Amino acid sequence: MPILKKIVVQDFRNIAFQELEFSPNINCISGNNGEGKTNLMDAVYYLSMTKSAFPAPDKFNFRYGTDGFVIGGTYLMNGGVESKISVRVTSSEKKVVRDDKPYGRVSEHIGLLPVVMISPSDISMVSEAGEERRRFVNSVLSQMDREYLASMLVYNRLLAQRNRILKDPVPDWDLISVIDMKMENAAETIVKARREVTASLGPIVESYYALISGGSEKVSMDYRTDLEKASLTELFASMRERDRLLKFTGAGIQRDDFIFMMNGHPIRRSGSQGQQKSFLVALKFAQYEIMKQRYGFAPTLLLDDVFDKLDMNRIANLIGMVAGNEFGQIFITDSNKVRLSGIVDRITEDRAYFDTAGGQFTRQDV
Repeated sequence: MPILKKIVVQDFRNIAFQELEFSPNINCISGNNGEGKTNLMDAVYYLSMTKSAFPAPDKFNFRYGTDGFVIGGTYLMNGGVESKISVRVTSSEKKVVRDDKPYGRVSEHIGLLPVVMISPSDISMVSEAGEERRRFVNSVLSQMDREYLASMLVYNRLLAQRNRILKDPVPDWDLISVIDMKMENAAETIVKARREVTASLGPIVESYYALISGGSEKVSMDYRTDLEKASLTELFASMRERDRLLKFTGAGIQRDDFIFMMNGHPIRRSGSQGQQKSFLVALKFAQYEIMKQRYGFAPTLLLDDVFDKLDMNRIANLIGMVAGNEFGQIFITDSNKVRLSGIVDRITEDRAYFDTAGGQFTRQDV
């Protein structure tokens, strides 16, 4: 499995310049809120996904007063070979390089370094609209299925083109019909993959949630898509007049949703903060499990303030899962250093501790 040995970060959010070496097992980053713990985690995520774990344009990650950032990582790959990955982002371009060779397309890198991140912002998957849940599923499938990623890129490009034409005073419906047929081909691949991953994730989420919560609630997930009603071209045909008036595409897989349930009711309405957090952690661990099965090795696991809003019994159950399932390299942040060390020291002696202050990280000898 890929192991991140060293990272170099320059001008990324509040990190001016930092070079750090990591443990191949567990890495613990502690410090007060707002000091940069999450920024370091997101830098690691960038090396895998070539974008932030959070839905914001790249330019919002530039350190104040700069016009770009660079993140570089040295990985120990399968077979013991070292590989250097770098992501350089400016206001005009993004370049991803592996071993001094730039990728022709940034998307070609996705899937080389599988990663799963759990952060407090994940709560938006429960509390907000379906866009956040689609982002999650896209992140899972894009790493495991290159055909899915290619289909998503095609569909989104065609959707943008279709929406531009709909804004014309007199839309070219012949051209739109051609676009619709191409979109349908991509949509079929996307819907099939989304159905399959939902079916795979559901039972594993239920199992992990039972371990975290002590089995006190039953959870499930379901997939909803407009394509349950008709084919994409049929939907577009029925929506033509509405699309013309609104000047955008009102049906399609960009409206898909994934429904999270607890005891037969939507979690967003019936679940407490602790229950919602427990579900989200279970969901991410289920993602981790199916990715590990697909790759044949464990992805990098980023746990950002994952202990927040979980009671101690749930924390103990969560750490029990971490300790007993052959996890790979793990990064954990927590504002409570004593709690973090107390938990991790019971798991392994092969760990590294870092203190964070003002975007500076200092490795601690323990």
